[in-house]
Amino acid sequence: MFENQIDTSNQIVNLKDFQIENYSLCIKREDEIHPFVSGNKFRKLKYNISEALSTNQNQILTFGGAFSNHIAAVAFAGKYCGIKTIGIIRGEELKNTFEKNPTLSFAKENGMELHFVSREAYRTKEEVTFLEKLKERLGNFYLIPEGGSNTLAVKGCEEILTKEDFIFDYICVSVGTGGTIAGIIKASNLNQKVIGFSALKGTFQESEIKKFTSKSNYLLTDDYSFGGYAKIDSELVRFVNEFKKKTNILLDPVYTGKMMFGIVDLINKGFFRKNSRILAIHTGGLQGIAGMNLLLKKRNLPQINN
Repeated sequence: MFENQIDTSNQIVNLKDFQIENYSLCIKREDEIHPFVSGNKFRKLKYNISEALSTNQNQILTFGGAFSNHIAAVAFAGKYCGIKTIGIIRGEELKNTFEKNPTLSFAKENGMELHFVSREAYRTKEEVTFLEKLKERLGNFYLIPEGGSNTLAVKGCEEILTKEDFIFDYICVSVGTGGTIAGIIKASNLNQKVIGFSALKGTFQESEIKKFTSKSNYLLTDDYSFGGYAKIDSELVRFVNEFKKKTNILLDPVYTGKMMFGIVDLINKGFFRKNSRILAIHTGGLQGIAGMNLLLKKRNLPQINN
């Protein structure tokens, strides 16, 4: 799975379907890399899995929440590559109900050992004392941080762009922890503008990006975070469903849906130069839709059509 370089296709979006002219938009279909290890998760795990195997690690430990794309991807990748995986999951209350959760039950089915911790304890996950206690309890492990962002992950994300992508004036990508956009910035040309759409409230990822690149040809915005991580409303759901109907491209509501909503809105507001060429990165994350639909149903909100 991780052995070779994978270049994905750019799909043209007919902007006339959105009553937009004088711009061109393509979506890089990173979501088509693999059904379970897709998009930026594949890119982030590629060199980390290789490092774990080459250093004879017998287990990988990582962190995530109830509907984490990262947790699902690590579980499947670990099973595929023959290495044990451990997931430290945010929320003790999930311990007795995780089998009803599509993401966590998938991770368990693929061999991941799940450990549930309180939100208070989870906030200390990067502290040395917390990690040492995990090692005492679980043995030595290869650590992959929450969201998968580290130096090797950024190296993998640099491979998202190809030479053919240098024709684009703008490159747009959703932002969680900041690793994916850091790799894209590193791989971009200085005459290209990278626009990061934060899926969370705030643009704190700036400090993470600066750990990996000194380039400044990028902009972060949280104007389309819809209030914070995993927060969505009926307007966003309607947009995701309408986008699927018009383009046959399914977006996830946590990351790519917010990004694409933002792109269309910024075009209409005149943010992008007229006649510019825009490339949007589809970072996958579609496995989380099943869980999100369960939450939407509980709130009596419209469902995402997949």
